[in-house]
Parts: sequence; structure tokens; C-alpha cells
Amino acid sequence: MKDLKFQQNRTLSRLEAADQLTAIAAALREGGETELELSPGTLSLRIPDDLHSEMEVEIGEGEIELEIELTWPIAPTRTPPSRTATDTKKATTRKSVPSKPGRSTTGTSKTKNTKPAKKTP
Repeated sequence: MKDLKFQQNRTLSRLEAADQLTAIAAALREGGETELELSPGTLSLRIPDDLHSEMEVEIGEGEIELEIELTWPIAPTRTPPSRTATDTKKATTRKSVPSKPGRSTTGTSKTKNTKPAKKTP
């Protein structure tokens, strides 16, 4: 069973059909949260940037059928941004900060500009 189904069957003039397609095209162009005015009401939709499209033309039994179908998932499909090698290097690089006096340090530290102690005889 579908969560929602809206179906409308009616006879339109060529201009009315063009107006309806123009309204749908405008909603697609805008994307995001949009509303379509469909008689007798309004349909609110979230239209993502990427859609799946299917177009079908059938000719037979004295008529032509043009079917345009657009589908997209209900939930937004966002992929987390990929971390490039540069981003990873930035995230793992640490700055060297001199230790404060009176604090113990782990590892070795070198002191710059110090003179060796004089030996007393």
C-alpha cells in the first residue's frame, strides 16, 4: 500500500495542459519545499536536486499516450563529505607548544641558546 496517492483524470485544453506542465516545471526548477496548485487543492512536496526520470510514448488503438514519470526518495539522501588527504593531514597535525615552567614533560626537550656549564677544578 502506498502512503499517499493522488490521481487526477480530466479533459484539458492544450493551453491548460501547457499551464499545468509549466507549473510542474517551475516547482522542479525551484526545488526544495514547494507547492503545486492542483485543482481542487494544493500538493506540498520536497523536491531534491537529483531525480529519476522515465518517459514512455505508446501509439496504438487510435491514440497516443505520453507518460512522464519522475521519482525520488522521501528522505533526503545526503552523503557525508569525504575527507581528502589534505583534510586528514590538517586534522592530525599538532602544533608544538613549549611547556610552561614547573610542569613535567614527557619525552625529550631541547633548550635553545644555552651555554654548557663550566667545570670547576
